[in-house]
Amino acid sequence: MSRPLRVLLIDDSAADRFLAEEAFSLTDDLICTLTTAASGPEALARLTSPDVILPDVVLLDINMPLMDGFAVLSAFKADPVLHLLPVVMFSTSQGEHDIAHAYTLQASAYLLKSTHFHTFLEQIEAFISFWNRASLPHRRV
Repeated sequence: MSRPLRVLLIDDSAADRFLAEEAFSLTDDLICTLTTAASGPEALARLTSPDVILPDVVLLDINMPLMDGFAVLSAFKADPVLHLLPVVMFSTSQGEHDIAHAYTLQASAYLLKSTHFHTFLEQIEAFISFWNRASLPHRRV
C-alpha cells in the first residue's frame, strides 16, 4: 500500500494554478494531493527548508519571471536533496528548442499544457494515473 501521491505545481499564472487546483480537486484525496508555488524562488525556499516533506513529482512551468523553469530545473538538479525528484515540464511552448533544453537539463518528461479545460482535465487524470503507478520507492508507507 502506498500513500497519496504528492504533487507540487510551480507556475506563476494564478489562472493556471486555479485550473490545476480545480482539476486535482476532482480526484480522490487518497490518490493525490496538490500544493502550488507561484515562483521558482518560492518553491526552492519551501523545498530546502529543514522540515520539508518533499513532493513525489513536480509540475514545472517554463515561462516565469524572476526565475524561469529551466533555471528552477537546473537548481533542482544541482541540489543534493532535490536532484532525484521527478520534474515534468508543463508548458504551452511547443518549441523544439524548449523541449530539447528541458531534456538536456534532465527533465523527466515534457507535457504540453492544454488550453481547453476538458483536455486539461484529461491530462491531469493521465498524469496522476501514470505517477501513481510509477515505482517510486519513497512512496511506500
